[in-house]
This record gives sequence, structure tokens and C-alpha cells, in this order.
Amino acid sequence: MAVQEARGGADAGAHGGHGGGCTCGNCPHGAREGHRRAVAEFLLMRDEFAAGQGLPAAVAHSASASRQWVSEELTQSAELVAERGRAEGEAWLSRLWRWTVCAVWAPVVVLLLVQSLTAIGAGWTSARTAGLLAALVLGGALTAASWFHRARGGVLAPAIGEDNRLSTSRTVAAAWVLFVAYAVLVLVGRLAAASDHAERDAVISGLELARGAGVVTVLAVVSGIAVLVRRVVGLRILGQRLQKVRADRPRAADLLTDDAGRGTFADIQYVVISIVAVLFAAVRLARRPDQLPDLPWGLAVVVLVSAATYVAGKYAEGGRPVILSVVRAREAGDLDAPIRTGDDIEIRGAGFVPAGAQGADRLTRMVVRIGAVNVHVPLVPVTGGFSNPTDAVLTVPVPADVEPGRVEVQVVTAAGVETNRYAIDVTD
Repeated sequence: MAVQEARGGADAGAHGGHGGGCTCGNCPHGAREGHRRAVAEFLLMRDEFAAGQGLPAAVAHSASASRQWVSEELTQSAELVAERGRAEGEAWLSRLWRWTVCAVWAPVVVLLLVQSLTAIGAGWTSARTAGLLAALVLGGALTAASWFHRARGGVLAPAIGEDNRLSTSRTVAAAWVLFVAYAVLVLVGRLAAASDHAERDAVISGLELARGAGVVTVLAVVSGIAVLVRRVVGLRILGQRLQKVRADRPRAADLLTDDAGRGTFADIQYVVISIVAVLFAAVRLARRPDQLPDLPWGLAVVVLVSAATYVAGKYAEGGRPVILSVVRAREAGDLDAPIRTGDDIEIRGAGFVPAGAQGADRLTRMVVRIGAVNVHVPLVPVTGGFSNPTDAVLTVPVPADVEPGRVEVQVVTAAGVETNRYAIDVTD
């Protein structure tokens, strides 16, 4: 009752409408500003509550009531931040396709400048024409694809995973596919411009497997890994061995980091070695434009080892959350006692907060089952963050609806994954 009374007083002082322009999440022009304001308001509210400010008199007398009221207020504010974040992410994706078109045509312009400069003295050749025409054809195809997928990030749409993050495996595979497609288009142009049978036969022989076995092998492996990783991740999520939460929008850093934004060795080495190998193959193609780039087997094996390391990292990441122990939470001055209804219990374990779920809107989705009662984990703010919940410790009250006796405790994370059941004894 005290919490409802306090919230009613707070709602009575609130005012509706837009202040100083459209900042709602439904307007693409105001989504970014609306998200920025919502984040600023949430951070200010969290720090005020952490400092003990803003509590209404109706709940200030009770520690449990004040904690519940603070948690509910932060939950509502966090939900608004999440809504604004999703709107800003969708608006950002709808604008991104224009930048992807610029990114597609920038290499074409660079290629034209490089070929023009290197042609001084050496002269313009049919190989230069074929390379430029291949770039124009590939750029036009990517531009058309970007237009059809403009609502999903343009050219980047196939590389965005189901969790709304850039996929490292798909991006690397796409880079190799585009490079091989460009190399084949160059040979097509060379074949079309060939004037005699000997030159045409030389171009056709350049497509033989013996010349491009290294590139073809790497292409097959990285493409297969892109499909395999998607399957592996999906099965591990369904088997509750991996926790995944959706991101607001994809970022370039997703290629090198995990869901929490921490750099991962498996992803970094896969991207770096793939970039080096593609650059080497591009130089080989520039030197020998009459055949597929013959990637040396030594470099091809390095790429394959890097790919195997990446797959192994995908198998090793994550894990199911686990409860190790449950104890009665004791404050300074309290007497030792068994767990009773109304007491706080401290759940100790690991993996309660999945990677990428450190935001308040994700933390509010955590639930603890105590017997047949679902208890939402309260947010306890401190300056710069939250002291509850954490990845290793959760503190929740035992509600009065829990029947005395032996009951089981289970945590449900923000990703929907359930922990093991841990039995405790609740006394009268």
C-alpha cells in the first residue's frame, strides 16, 4: 500500500506531452535524442536513489518498502530506456544503408585512382579495364542489394546475426566470397577482351583448380564455418548451454568482442589473419590478372588453423548458470537464525548475468523461483551501477506466500535460462 501511495503521488506530479520537440521513439528524427534524454534521466535517478535522495515519506520508514519502491521506479525508467534504445537502433539501421553504399563505392574510386596513376608510363591495358569493370559490376550489385535491404542495414544485412550483432564468421566468409567473385569477374573481362585463341586458352586455364586450390579451399572452409557456427550457437541456446541477449544495434566492435564488449582472442585472430590473407591474395591477383590468385598452401593452412581456433572458441564460450549455495542474508547486528518468510536470502553461484545483459532493463527480467512463488530480483542502486543483482550473488526476500518447510530455489536469468534447483528449509 505504501508503495502504491508513493507512486501515485509521484505520478500526480508528472506531466505528459513532448517537451521542446519530438523525441519519441516512433520518430526516426527524434529517436536518437529521445534515447539520449531517457538515458540521462535514468542515470540521474539511479545516482539520486544511491545517495538516499528522492524517497517519499510514505516508504522511507521501511527498508523493504523503500527498496521495493526504488526498484519499481528504476524498472519503469529502464523499460523506457530500452524502448528508446530499440527505436534508436531501428532508425540507425534505416540510415546505415546509405553509408554502406558509400563504403562500397569508395574502394572502386580508390581502384580507379591507383590504376590511373600506375598506368602513367606503363600504359593502359585490358587487364586494368577488366579490373575496373569487375569493380563496377560488383559495386552495382551490392548497391542494389543494399537498396532492397535498406531497412536492415543495407549491405551489412547478411552479416547481422539473430542477436542483432555483426557476426564474425559471416563477415569473414562474405569478404572471401566478394573477393573470389571479383577475381572471377576480372577473368571474365579478360576472356571477353581476348583477341586470339592462345590468349583465351590462357585465361581459361587460369580457372583450373590446380592454380586456385588454396583460395577455393579457404573459401569452402570459411563458408562452412559460417553455417556451422550458426547451427552450433542455435543448438547451445536451445540446450540452455549458452545465454544470448539481443543487442540494440550492431556495431563494428562486434567483430572483435564478445556480447559484453570484451575483446576475445578467437575472434581477433580470425579477423586479423583473414584480412592479411585477403590482402595477399589481392596483390597476387593484381600481379597475375590472368588466373585465380594462387594462395600458397602455407598461408592457406594458417587461415585454416585460425578458423579451427575460432570454432573451438565458439564451443568453449558460455555455460549454464549454477546455484552453489543459498544462505540467509544477515545485516550488522542481526542475530543468527534460520530462514523465515520475510527474510532476505543470498543466492551465490555463477552466470546469473549473461554477457550483454548488464543494462538495467535486462537485470529487471531476472526472476527467482522460491517454491511456487516467482520473486523478481530487486535493483539496488549504487553510484555508477547496481550492487544487486550481480553475476555471482543475488539477494531477494522470501515472500509471505512461501509455505514453511523444504522448498526449492531456482534462478531464471534475463536470457531465459534456468539454473539448477537448490533446496532450502523455511521455518515459521
